[in-house]
Amino acid sequence: MTTPTAESALATGDAVPDREETISRDELEALQLSRLQHTVAYAYDRVPLYKRKFDEAGVHPTDLRELSDLGKFPFTTKEDLRLEYPFRMFAVPQKEIARIHASSGTTGRATVVGYTKQDLADWAKLVARSLRASGVRPGMKVHNAYGYGLFTGGLGAHAGAEALGCTVIPISGGQTERQIQLIQDFEPDAILATPTYLLTIADAMIKQGIDPASTSLKYAVLGAEPWTEEMRHELEVTMNIKACDIYGLSEVMGPGVAGEAVETQDGSHIWEDHFRPEIIDAFNPAVGVDSVLGDGEHGELVFTSLTKEALPIIRYRTKDLTRLLPGTARPAHRRMGRITGRSDDMIILRGVNLFPSQIEEIALRIPELSPHFQLELTRPEGQRMDQLTVRIERRDAVSVESSASAAKVLQQQIKIHVGSSCTVDVVDPGSLERSNGKLRRIYDLRPKA
Repeated sequence: MTTPTAESALATGDAVPDREETISRDELEALQLSRLQHTVAYAYDRVPLYKRKFDEAGVHPTDLRELSDLGKFPFTTKEDLRLEYPFRMFAVPQKEIARIHASSGTTGRATVVGYTKQDLADWAKLVARSLRASGVRPGMKVHNAYGYGLFTGGLGAHAGAEALGCTVIPISGGQTERQIQLIQDFEPDAILATPTYLLTIADAMIKQGIDPASTSLKYAVLGAEPWTEEMRHELEVTMNIKACDIYGLSEVMGPGVAGEAVETQDGSHIWEDHFRPEIIDAFNPAVGVDSVLGDGEHGELVFTSLTKEALPIIRYRTKDLTRLLPGTARPAHRRMGRITGRSDDMIILRGVNLFPSQIEEIALRIPELSPHFQLELTRPEGQRMDQLTVRIERRDAVSVESSASAAKVLQQQIKIHVGSSCTVDVVDPGSLERSNGKLRRIYDLRPKA
């Protein structure tokens, strides 16, 4: 069976691909090198942090003669952006900044990102490209349940849907009952949200006596948090939709850095005409070409922007753990494997590395258990070993007795597949916190040192 391509999948008259989606890999890499050489020199000349870091590392923009030379340059981290707060990472004068976004700053000083008018146009183009790849078409009504404000998700997705030629319903996150009312009244074709918030909407529909599969929704484009194939299946069956991933992060651009094709649903294609990805060993990130892992190897995703004006970013460590794979629906553009977690979300439990996505993957294979769970880390008084408790809801029709048996199965499966013991506490449906955007999975209740 031949893998669908951009040309064959989009030859519908109303979904014409960008030229860069269909060029050859050789053409794409030549474009990358040209843009990369410009960006590295541009950042060195205009952003004091980069001049300082390059000089300290003993590298100069003229050292970048081929794509592999990027490995000689130092990484950029979230801490770099925090230290340069608020605007010292900007490469253009303030009068050329058309918009500012920022992180919440809940784990430290906020990271601030800026955009020129051209940056905003490029961003909208790439979000539109991602939505189109995921099945959204011009003229469709799009229900946007990403949060608006300083978070890049809402406005980024909004502008991309408008650029594609869609009618946008800017509901933002939260107000779940109103979300449901508008989905029924406005009859949108597609919804944009985090996967856990879409699950919240579906659960709320069921409680209201509404069949989530009966709505007008046909497509969901979901991002801003890791999710598994098991979660995709749960949402697609429950809501009778096709669910695709969209990837991005504020420091690199926002949503639309990569998007998943609806015809293959095999991972998000990175738009490599605008971003150069690398994979490094997340826990041994020595600077140098030898630190870059090959395609197919699992590690931390690193991005360098190729076209950004206001905030060029060089070798930004995302902390997202994945691997790079050959392109399929967009052959020249490599795909990201499913993000298994973030290096800063990893739980080290009795010497074993564990991610929330592993628990989700295992739990959703057990019919009695729902996708709603929390992980609680404790250290009982007088003990030196940490304890993990998985608190997870049983499904509505499942009895307490049946859920007790399911708890034992989950406990055994975690021991087999993750390699660590834990306690499983199955709780009543609706008793755990629901997502209004990004869901908190880990609750660290251990005594502070």
